[in-house]
Amino acid sequence: MSDPTVTSLRSIAVAAYGPTVLASTALGVVTPILALTALELGAGVAGAAVVVGLLGIGTLVGDLPAGALAGRFGERTLLIAAACVEAVGFAACALARSIVALGAAVLLVGLAGSVFGLARHAYLSEAVPLGLRARALSTLGGMHRVGLLVGPFLGAAAVTAWGHPGAYAVAACASLAAAGLVAVARDLAAHARDRLAEAPPAPPVWRVLADRRRVLATLGVGILGVQAARAARMAIVPLWAEAIGLDAAATSLVFGISGVVDLALFYPAGWVMDRFGRAHVAVPSMAVLGLGLLVVPFAGSFWGLVAVATVLAVGNGVGSGLLLTLGADAAPEVGRAQFLSGWRLLGDVGVSTGPLLISAVTAIATLGAAAVVCGLLALAGAGWLAVWVPRYDPLRGARAPAQPTG
Repeated sequence: MSDPTVTSLRSIAVAAYGPTVLASTALGVVTPILALTALELGAGVAGAAVVVGLLGIGTLVGDLPAGALAGRFGERTLLIAAACVEAVGFAACALARSIVALGAAVLLVGLAGSVFGLARHAYLSEAVPLGLRARALSTLGGMHRVGLLVGPFLGAAAVTAWGHPGAYAVAACASLAAAGLVAVARDLAAHARDRLAEAPPAPPVWRVLADRRRVLATLGVGILGVQAARAARMAIVPLWAEAIGLDAAATSLVFGISGVVDLALFYPAGWVMDRFGRAHVAVPSMAVLGLGLLVVPFAGSFWGLVAVATVLAVGNGVGSGLLLTLGADAAPEVGRAQFLSGWRLLGDVGVSTGPLLISAVTAIATLGAAAVVCGLLALAGAGWLAVWVPRYDPLRGARAPAQPTG
């Protein structure tokens, strides 16, 4: 199931995490300028929002096909292809001369990103031993966040020097570098694939998901809730900042301060999951997110919002790698990528659900009421996870094997 020579994260750092940092940096470069590019091409505010939303739509649409492609061509080949297609999408964004062309390019980027994420998830799930799995996948999530944090700074420098096309060019180069690194780096999952070479071919995606419908209807629903709570956090903080009169610079500072806390927690989260079990992270993460959302209406100043955003960042950071780890735990050995495609689809649906819930409640009540509703649902989600996470934890009843921590 895993490569017996993988004994520490340090030994696989470049091969496992280098491509993710590069791909996430590329996404971070372009995300802040997509709406601005749409406005330059003549779109209104609503049209620009649609263009940005196509990134998420592409991710949703690509989830299930990504599983089928991984089963057919293998995760490593798919990683290289997805990164190259993403680079083409970024180049098309730079060359777009109409909203339709820009939208099509953004949709392509979303599709490629979905395929890349699925392939990376399945690849590490195969390559890393069980006793190191949560740390490996939490670090993967952390590296994704590092790329998204670094990307906007590179994008700002590129825009200053060469305009918007320059930023897209930097993103395309980062994606191509990710593809090149996968191509030349050590194949971490070769041992697992050699062992499975004589196994029957994996069934189609729909068959794998049907066979695992119980875990999707129980643990998967909990993951949908986790992602909805995380997305609600990202939507509610800037909306509340605007409601209490903070400007864009102050709002960015709120995110920056809380983001440092969030980023600092990814490795401890993985260590706790490997050492004590998955529920010791899953339940506290949702509970803290729920409490943070409940107290949003009491944040009436800049520092009050910083405090609330930091509580939310702790809840989010404590859950670093949770979706990745629980998916790897629940996935069958044959048909792993196909299962993970459905698993990731549930998570992506959750990401879309959080902001929609806020919009729905705000339409009939207030923004504060929306925060409270989301907080109560997150606390209910913590209870749901407390019931179901231990039932699928491969370390339940036993301590994880001792592993080096580097």
